[in-house]
Amino acid sequence: MEIAALVSGGVDSSVVVHQLKEMGYDPTIYYIKIGMEDKDGYIDCPSEEDIEIVTYIAKKYGCRFEIVSLHEEYWDTVVKYTIDSVKRGLTPNPDMMCNKLIKFGVFEQKWGHNFDKIATGHYASITQQNGLDWLSTAKDPIKDQTYFLGQISYLQASKLMLPIGNLLKSEVRDIALKQNLPSAKRRDSQGICFLGKVNYNEFIERYLGKKEGLIVELETGNILGKHQGYWFHTIGQRKGLGLSGGPWFVTKKDINRNIIYVSKGYDTKHQYGDVVD
Repeated sequence: MEIAALVSGGVDSSVVVHQLKEMGYDPTIYYIKIGMEDKDGYIDCPSEEDIEIVTYIAKKYGCRFEIVSLHEEYWDTVVKYTIDSVKRGLTPNPDMMCNKLIKFGVFEQKWGHNFDKIATGHYASITQQNGLDWLSTAKDPIKDQTYFLGQISYLQASKLMLPIGNLLKSEVRDIALKQNLPSAKRRDSQGICFLGKVNYNEFIERYLGKKEGLIVELETGNILGKHQGYWFHTIGQRKGLGLSGGPWFVTKKDINRNIIYVSKGYDTKHQYGDVVD
Protein backbone atom coordinates (compact mmCIF):
# COMPACT_ATOMS: atom_id res chain seq x y z
CA MET A 1 0.00 0.00 0.00
CA GLU A 2 1.33 3.42 -0.99
CA ILE A 3 0.86 6.01 1.77
CA ALA A 4 1.43 9.77 1.81
CA ALA A 5 2.05 11.07 5.33
CA LEU A 6 1.36 14.75 5.94
CA VAL A 7 3.89 15.84 8.55
CA SER A 8 3.97 19.37 9.98
CA GLY A 9 6.84 19.06 12.44
CA GLY A 10 4.56 18.73 15.45
CA VAL A 11 4.66 15.77 17.80
CA ASP A 12 1.43 14.21 16.52
CA SER A 13 2.33 14.00 12.83
CA SER A 14 5.90 12.99 13.73
CA VAL A 15 4.60 9.97 15.64
CA VAL A 16 2.41 9.12 12.66
CA VAL A 17 5.56 8.25 10.70
CA HIS A 18 6.79 6.02 13.54
CA GLN A 19 3.44 4.24 13.75
CA LEU A 20 3.33 3.65 10.01
CA LYS A 21 6.82 2.16 10.03
CA GLU A 22 5.82 -0.06 12.96
CA MET A 23 2.90 -1.30 10.86
CA GLY A 24 5.29 -2.21 8.06
CA TYR A 25 4.58 0.68 5.71
CA ASP A 26 7.10 2.89 3.94
CA PRO A 27 5.33 6.25 3.67
CA THR A 28 6.32 9.20 1.54
CA ILE A 29 6.44 12.28 3.77
CA TYR A 30 4.99 15.57 2.58
CA TYR A 31 5.37 18.96 4.25
CA ILE A 32 2.79 21.44 2.98
CA LYS A 33 3.79 25.10 3.07
CA ILE A 34 0.60 27.07 3.55
CA GLY A 35 1.68 30.08 5.59
CA MET A 36 0.97 33.12 3.47
CA GLU A 37 3.19 36.15 3.07
CA ASP A 38 1.35 38.98 1.37
CA LYS A 39 2.85 41.57 -0.96
CA ASP A 40 3.90 43.78 1.94
CA GLY A 41 5.46 40.90 3.87
CA TYR A 42 2.84 41.40 6.57
CA ILE A 43 1.78 37.79 7.08
CA ASP A 44 4.52 35.28 7.67
CA CYS A 45 4.18 31.75 9.00
CA PRO A 46 7.77 30.62 9.69
CA SER A 47 8.49 27.10 8.47
CA GLU A 48 12.27 26.71 8.79
CA GLU A 49 12.16 24.91 12.14
CA ASP A 50 9.26 22.73 10.98
CA ILE A 51 11.16 21.65 7.87
CA GLU A 52 14.29 20.86 9.89
CA ILE A 53 12.27 18.57 12.16
CA VAL A 54 10.48 16.86 9.28
CA THR A 55 13.80 16.39 7.47
CA TYR A 56 15.18 14.69 10.59
CA ILE A 57 12.11 12.43 10.79
CA ALA A 58 12.48 11.45 7.14
CA LYS A 59 16.16 10.58 7.58
CA LYS A 60 15.57 8.69 10.83
CA TYR A 61 12.96 6.43 9.27
CA GLY A 62 14.42 6.31 5.76
CA CYS A 63 11.39 7.90 4.09
CA ARG A 64 11.13 9.86 0.88
CA PHE A 65 10.42 13.51 1.64
CA GLU A 66 8.92 16.30 -0.44
CA ILE A 67 8.09 19.92 0.36
CA VAL A 68 5.11 21.24 -1.55
CA SER A 69 3.92 24.84 -1.64
CA LEU A 70 0.23 25.65 -1.62
CA HIS A 71 0.55 29.33 -0.69
CA GLU A 72 -1.66 30.71 -3.45
CA GLU A 73 -4.27 27.99 -3.17
CA TYR A 74 -4.47 28.53 0.59
CA TRP A 75 -4.91 32.28 0.16
CA ASP A 76 -7.52 31.90 -2.58
CA THR A 77 -9.60 29.43 -0.55
CA VAL A 78 -9.00 29.36 3.21
CA VAL A 79 -7.89 32.95 3.80
CA LYS A 80 -10.56 34.31 1.45
CA TYR A 81 -13.18 32.21 3.25
CA THR A 82 -11.97 33.58 6.60
CA ILE A 83 -12.24 37.23 5.55
CA ASP A 84 -15.58 36.73 3.79
CA SER A 85 -17.05 34.95 6.82
CA VAL A 86 -16.00 37.73 9.18
CA LYS A 87 -17.53 40.33 6.84
CA ARG A 88 -20.83 38.44 7.05
CA GLY A 89 -20.74 38.50 10.84
CA LEU A 90 -19.88 34.81 11.13
CA THR A 91 -17.09 33.10 13.06
CA PRO A 92 -14.83 31.27 10.59
CA ASN A 93 -13.04 27.99 11.17
CA PRO A 94 -9.93 28.09 8.93
CA ASP A 95 -8.63 24.73 10.18
CA MET A 96 -11.81 22.98 9.09
CA MET A 97 -11.63 24.54 5.64
CA CYS A 98 -7.92 23.76 5.36
CA ASN A 99 -8.65 20.07 5.87
CA LYS A 100 -11.46 20.08 3.33
CA LEU A 101 -9.99 22.33 0.64
CA ILE A 102 -6.21 21.99 1.01
CA LYS A 103 -5.08 18.75 2.67
CA PHE A 104 -7.83 16.59 1.19
CA GLY A 105 -8.63 18.91 -1.70
CA VAL A 106 -5.77 20.51 -3.63
CA PHE A 107 -3.09 18.20 -2.20
CA GLU A 108 -5.14 15.15 -3.13
CA GLN A 109 -5.67 16.45 -6.66
CA LYS A 110 -2.00 17.29 -7.26
CA TRP A 111 -0.15 14.58 -5.32
CA GLY A 112 -2.41 12.46 -3.15
CA HIS A 113 -4.17 10.75 -6.04
CA ASN A 114 -0.99 8.74 -6.60
CA PHE A 115 -1.37 7.10 -3.18
CA ASP A 116 -3.77 4.59 -1.68
CA LYS A 117 -4.06 6.46 1.62
CA ILE A 118 -3.24 9.88 3.09
CA ALA A 119 -2.12 9.68 6.72
CA THR A 120 -2.39 12.62 9.12
CA GLY A 121 -1.85 13.31 12.80
CA HIS A 122 -5.48 14.07 13.60
CA TYR A 123 -7.06 12.62 16.71
CA ALA A 124 -9.91 10.75 15.05
CA SER A 125 -10.56 7.26 13.72
CA ILE A 126 -12.13 5.46 10.79
CA THR A 127 -14.84 2.87 11.45
CA GLN A 128 -15.87 0.32 8.85
CA GLN A 129 -19.57 -0.46 8.70
CA ASN A 130 -21.41 -2.32 5.95
CA GLY A 131 -18.30 -2.17 3.81
CA LEU A 132 -18.00 1.60 4.10
CA ASP A 133 -15.52 3.83 5.94
CA TRP A 134 -16.94 6.37 8.40
CA LEU A 135 -15.24 9.12 10.36
CA SER A 136 -15.39 8.33 14.09
CA THR A 137 -14.14 9.80 17.35
CA ALA A 138 -10.66 9.26 18.79
CA LYS A 139 -9.65 7.33 21.89
CA ASP A 140 -8.67 10.60 23.56
CA PRO A 141 -11.91 12.54 24.19
CA ILE A 142 -10.05 15.70 25.14
CA LYS A 143 -7.95 15.85 21.97
CA ASP A 144 -10.62 14.50 19.61
CA GLN A 145 -10.54 16.42 16.31
CA THR A 146 -13.48 14.96 14.41
CA TYR A 147 -15.09 18.42 14.48
CA PHE A 148 -12.23 19.81 12.39
CA LEU A 149 -12.67 16.97 9.90
CA GLY A 150 -16.44 17.35 9.80
CA GLN A 151 -16.53 19.06 6.39
CA ILE A 152 -14.65 16.40 4.44
CA SER A 153 -16.66 14.25 2.06
CA TYR A 154 -17.21 10.51 2.29
CA LEU A 155 -14.73 9.95 -0.54
CA GLN A 156 -12.12 12.05 1.27
CA ALA A 157 -12.72 10.14 4.51
CA SER A 158 -12.41 6.79 2.75
CA LYS A 159 -8.84 7.65 1.75
CA LEU A 160 -7.88 8.97 5.17
CA MET A 161 -5.56 7.07 7.52
CA LEU A 162 -5.34 8.09 11.19
CA PRO A 163 -2.49 6.18 12.89
CA ILE A 164 -2.73 7.97 16.27
CA GLY A 165 -6.50 7.94 16.61
CA ASN A 166 -6.27 4.95 18.94
CA LEU A 167 -3.78 6.66 21.25
CA LEU A 168 -4.04 9.14 24.09
CA LYS A 169 -2.04 12.35 23.76
CA SER A 170 0.12 11.20 26.67
CA GLU A 171 0.89 7.97 24.80
CA VAL A 172 1.87 9.94 21.70
CA ARG A 173 4.25 12.04 23.80
CA ASP A 174 5.73 8.90 25.35
CA ILE A 175 6.41 7.37 21.94
CA ALA A 176 8.07 10.57 20.75
CA LEU A 177 10.28 10.69 23.85
CA LYS A 178 11.29 7.03 23.57
CA GLN A 179 12.17 7.54 19.90
CA ASN A 180 14.10 10.75 20.66
CA LEU A 181 12.04 12.72 18.18
CA PRO A 182 12.90 16.45 18.15
CA SER A 183 9.20 17.31 18.40
CA ALA A 184 8.69 15.26 21.59
CA LYS A 185 8.53 18.27 23.90
CA ARG A 186 7.24 20.74 21.35
CA ARG A 187 4.14 22.62 22.43
CA ASP A 188 0.91 22.06 20.55
CA SER A 189 0.25 24.73 17.95
CA GLN A 190 -2.22 27.45 18.86
CA GLY A 191 -4.08 29.96 16.74
CA ILE A 192 -4.24 30.18 12.97
CA CYS A 193 -1.11 29.12 11.10
CA PHE A 194 -1.21 31.57 8.22
CA LEU A 195 -1.11 34.50 10.64
CA GLY A 196 2.28 33.49 12.02
CA LYS A 197 3.01 35.84 14.91
CA VAL A 198 0.36 38.35 13.85
CA ASN A 199 -2.53 38.92 16.26
CA TYR A 200 -5.91 37.86 14.85
CA ASN A 201 -7.50 41.26 15.49
CA GLU A 202 -4.55 42.99 13.82
CA PHE A 203 -5.11 40.84 10.75
CA ILE A 204 -8.84 41.62 10.69
CA GLU A 205 -8.17 45.34 11.15
CA ARG A 206 -5.71 45.37 8.26
CA TYR A 207 -8.26 43.95 5.83
CA LEU A 208 -11.54 45.29 7.23
CA GLY A 209 -10.43 48.40 9.11
CA LYS A 210 -12.29 49.94 12.05
CA LYS A 211 -15.78 51.38 12.31
CA GLU A 212 -17.22 52.61 15.58
CA GLY A 213 -20.54 51.11 16.64
CA LEU A 214 -22.75 50.73 19.69
CA ILE A 215 -22.82 48.00 22.33
CA VAL A 216 -26.45 47.52 23.40
CA GLU A 217 -27.96 45.43 26.20
CA LEU A 218 -30.23 42.89 24.52
CA GLU A 219 -33.00 42.86 27.14
CA THR A 220 -33.31 46.62 27.78
CA GLY A 221 -31.96 48.33 24.69
CA ASN A 222 -29.68 50.44 26.87
CA ILE A 223 -26.46 51.64 25.25
CA LEU A 224 -23.56 50.32 27.34
CA GLY A 225 -20.58 51.39 25.30
CA LYS A 226 -18.93 51.42 21.90
CA HIS A 227 -16.89 48.99 19.80
CA GLN A 228 -14.61 49.32 16.78
CA GLY A 229 -16.43 47.00 14.39
CA TYR A 230 -18.72 43.97 14.68
CA TRP A 231 -16.09 41.91 12.83
CA PHE A 232 -13.88 41.95 15.92
CA HIS A 233 -16.51 40.10 17.97
CA THR A 234 -18.10 36.67 17.94
CA ILE A 235 -21.26 35.23 19.46
CA GLY A 236 -20.58 33.95 22.98
CA GLN A 237 -17.56 36.22 23.45
CA ARG A 238 -16.95 37.47 26.97
CA LYS A 239 -13.49 39.03 27.02
CA GLY A 240 -12.45 42.21 25.28
CA LEU A 241 -15.74 44.12 25.51
CA GLY A 242 -14.46 46.74 27.94
CA LEU A 243 -17.71 46.83 29.92
CA SER A 244 -18.12 47.04 33.68
CA GLY A 245 -20.75 45.32 35.82
CA GLY A 246 -20.53 42.04 33.95
CA PRO A 247 -19.89 39.39 33.00
CA TRP A 248 -21.29 40.38 29.61
CA PHE A 249 -21.59 38.06 26.61
CA VAL A 250 -22.09 38.88 22.94
CA THR A 251 -25.44 37.35 22.02
CA LYS A 252 -26.33 39.02 18.71
CA LYS A 253 -24.83 41.15 15.94
CA ASP A 254 -26.61 43.55 13.61
CA ILE A 255 -24.10 43.78 10.77
CA ASN A 256 -26.15 46.29 8.78
CA ARG A 257 -26.20 48.82 11.64
CA ASN A 258 -22.89 47.69 13.17
CA ILE A 259 -24.47 47.02 16.58
CA ILE A 260 -23.28 44.45 19.11
CA TYR A 261 -25.92 43.14 21.51
CA VAL A 262 -24.80 41.79 24.87
CA SER A 263 -26.42 40.08 27.83
CA LYS A 264 -25.33 39.02 31.31
CA GLY A 265 -26.55 35.52 30.60
CA TYR A 266 -25.51 33.27 27.73
CA ASP A 267 -27.72 30.22 27.42
CA THR A 268 -27.02 28.04 24.39
CA LYS A 269 -30.53 26.54 24.40
CA HIS A 270 -32.09 30.01 24.35
CA GLN A 271 -29.56 31.19 21.76
CA TYR A 272 -29.83 28.31 19.31
CA GLY A 273 -32.76 26.18 20.47
CA ASP A 274 -32.56 22.44 21.17
CA VAL A 275 -33.94 21.02 17.93
CA VAL A 276 -32.00 20.37 14.73
CA ASP A 277 -34.13 20.67 11.60
